[in-house]
Amino acid sequence: MIAETEQQRRRREELRCLFDGVAGLYDATRPSYPAEIVDAVLARAAVGRGSNVLEIGCGTGQLTRQLAGRAFNLTAIDIGEAMIQAARRNVADPMVAFEVSSFEEFAASERFDLIVSATAFHWVDPGVGLAKAAQLLRPGGWLALLTTEERYPEPLRSRLRELWTKYSRRTVRSASQPAWVATLQETALFGETVELIHTRALRLPAAAISGVERTRATFLSYSEQDQASFTADLSALLEHSSHVDLAQETLLSMAPAAT
Repeated sequence: MIAETEQQRRRREELRCLFDGVAGLYDATRPSYPAEIVDAVLARAAVGRGSNVLEIGCGTGQLTRQLAGRAFNLTAIDIGEAMIQAARRNVADPMVAFEVSSFEEFAASERFDLIVSATAFHWVDPGVGLAKAAQLLRPGGWLALLTTEERYPEPLRSRLRELWTKYSRRTVRSASQPAWVATLQETALFGETVELIHTRALRLPAAAISGVERTRATFLSYSEQDQASFTADLSALLEHSSHVDLAQETLLSMAPAAT
């Protein structure tokens, strides 16, 4: 179990509630996940028609749309009501049940064959996350955790890092490996971890890049004045680019529940 100080807990709980206020922008600009990664998860977990699947932190449905239409009994939860409303609009599969709930408070009436969480598991209480996932999985059921990072070309990459440092008022480093990666590898609650890294080239409109950066928790935690100033500076960085070529790197870590 990852130790979390009281200050870290308060900060995590504060930040994870901020996304709901920008659900529209999040939905319009956040990219989907690579089909190869989604296919790898489903193949490894050996889920098919009638399988019970839980998605933690579905947001506006970026991953949900790729899981829908496969005859799963899919339950998708998110802490944000606006996020769930958008996800319902995006996913028309009657076999998908949406619920406004944190994972900590989620009550399940049955066990799952697969639990998946994309760029959201780090918002779950680390003292609860893996233990509850193991409890909710059938013996041999799989937990699959995904995270992504956008790698921009130079000089945009360095200038954007300088922008984050300026408004965060501290040195901003590249994202490190999520803490749950090592914890999943070490816990006795799960079997051997399977990992996969996938990199794909994307060409996104500059407006989408702006939206991605302005739906990050760090930006959402800024004051209104700093948000406005950051947005103006970001617009200046992107003003000569109609589109931006970047690499989206997705990390998958998945493991079966111990039997």
